[in-house]
Amino acid sequence: MSAGKNILCIGAGYVGGPTMTVIAAKCPEYRVTVVDIDKNKIEAWNSDRLPIYEPGLDELVHRTRNKNLYFSSDIEKGIREADIIFVSVNTPTKTFGQGAGMAADLQYWEKTARQILANAEGRKVIVEKSTLPVRTAAAMKRIFNGKTHDASLEVVSNPEFLAEGTAIRDLEKPDRVLIGSRETAEGIRAREEIVAIYAHWVPREKIIESNVWSSELSKLASNAFLAQRISSINSFSALCEATEADIDQVAYAIGTDSRIGPDFLKASVGFGGSCFRKDILNLVYICQGYGLDAVADYWRSVVEMNEWQEQRFVRNMLSSLFNTVAGKRIALFGFAFKANTGDTRESPAIYVARGLLEERAHVVISDPKALENARKDLEDESENVTFETDPYKAAEGAHAIAILTEWDLYKDLDYEKIFQTMVHPAFIFDGRNILDHRKLFSLGYNVFGIGKPFLKH
Repeated sequence: MSAGKNILCIGAGYVGGPTMTVIAAKCPEYRVTVVDIDKNKIEAWNSDRLPIYEPGLDELVHRTRNKNLYFSSDIEKGIREADIIFVSVNTPTKTFGQGAGMAADLQYWEKTARQILANAEGRKVIVEKSTLPVRTAAAMKRIFNGKTHDASLEVVSNPEFLAEGTAIRDLEKPDRVLIGSRETAEGIRAREEIVAIYAHWVPREKIIESNVWSSELSKLASNAFLAQRISSINSFSALCEATEADIDQVAYAIGTDSRIGPDFLKASVGFGGSCFRKDILNLVYICQGYGLDAVADYWRSVVEMNEWQEQRFVRNMLSSLFNTVAGKRIALFGFAFKANTGDTRESPAIYVARGLLEERAHVVISDPKALENARKDLEDESENVTFETDPYKAAEGAHAIAILTEWDLYKDLDYEKIFQTMVHPAFIFDGRNILDHRKLFSLGYNVFGIGKPFLKH
């Protein structure tokens, strides 16, 4: 196969799998292979039950798989044959040693870099797809400079800006594609090869080229700004509740300002997902390393506000339920951190569930896509948790319902029917503000939203 036509992605997770599927669909002349050390995950990608849920992903995989898209566990073979290697391995927050709780754990990234070095021959472009600390490309390049055989390995940064639940749409119609490289002849040549891939379907004006450091830092900065908006509107939700203002009306008024805009101004129980908390704490750690303590403290407050919002939601539930939930059945509608995904990483539902369990409630969890992950998240509490696919059954005999994920199906339930099966007085805590609170109140519910006047009988 001609140079530049053989793409490998190391890492078959939430980023690697969908990204390579879209590239394969848009670039039929490229052979795209996705590899992973987890053989079970690869088997799932090769089956009719994919390891992740994303709207539109199944159709694209079935259209391209075994035509120009392949999933394999033979990483070394993939490295040898590839012209371009995307690195999309996990970079979780460190849980040990220096920087524990903030710094990115780069052990999997380094193992992958050394595996590439050991098996690569000839010229290859290595693409950082994982979210990494700024100047990681330099560290990878230093590892590659230790080669003992003929290999030319150029590192390019191409951060992902995907939102789970809309990943395929984000890939097919991105706001922008960012590609950074060294400002050398070889670096620019490598960057142009990655530009050529995306140019198959992305308008050229949306493909941004930069130096590699700016590209790496832009991903952290983007997630930090988005999380900051959520924490900011959530801080006002508490003030709205205290003053009987309505957070949706406040957010609308703010969002009509063209300098601000309406996006990410939806108050909720809190943000979750694999990126926001992890990336902000990584940013805090980087700032501390450069002695920028004021900057570090500023961004740390974004995470602290989110944690406070989760705690506040549980406190509101407890105080409203007569200061005790011991022995009470509480139904949680939704456990994924957002709708249209089964991902529960850093989901506010985990904190809410554990907060209720600490108060000795019996928690019933219902979610259309995330129950398997919920079982793993709460496996140490299995005696006090029930998992139920049917929300109607989950609510039977419950003292309260908490809406924790904005699934559309929860908007359309027959809440009059549900009310008849609950313990009275019945409570609904709408952690996403997706329900008609006045209508629920007229049915007999006590209704508590985020940043809205509480409706109590």
